[in-house]
Amino acid sequence: MEITSELTIDASVERVWDLTLDLESWPEMTPTMTRVERLDTGPVVVGSRARVTQPKQRPTVWTVTRCEPRSCFEWTTKVATVTMTASHHLEPMPDGRCRNTLGITFSGFGSGVARRLLGRAVRDAIQTENEGFRAAAEAHASA
Repeated sequence: MEITSELTIDASVERVWDLTLDLESWPEMTPTMTRVERLDTGPVVVGSRARVTQPKQRPTVWTVTRCEPRSCFEWTTKVATVTMTASHHLEPMPDGRCRNTLGITFSGFGSGVARRLLGRAVRDAIQTENEGFRAAAEAHASA
C-alpha cells in the first residue's frame, strides 16, 4: 500500500519538475532532509544515485528507477530487508497549475511491520515535503 500526499501548486509543471530534479536543494525546501548529496554527475537519469541524510536517521543511498520528464520521478533504497520506493508524479492542470503527488511504498520481508511502525511519520514527512515544494514553486512563480 502506498502512502501519498497530493497538492495543487500554483506554478507550472516545468517549474515543479525543475525543483524535483534539483535534488541537492531539497533540504532548503523541507526540514525532513538535512542533506542530499549526488553521488554522480550530469543530469538525473535512471541509475543516478544520491545519499540522503534525514534527522534522526542514518544516511541512505537512493537510486533513480524511473525518470519521465515533467511527469514522473521515482527512486528506491533498501534498509535491511525492506525496500522503499518514493515517487513524484506531476500532472498539468488545465489552468496552468500543477498537481504534485508524492508517494512512498514499502516492500520486501518486514515491510508490513515497517509501514505500521513508520506510517504516520512517513505520511507527515511527505506532506511536509510536498508543502515545501509548493512554497518554493509558488515563491518562484510570483517573483
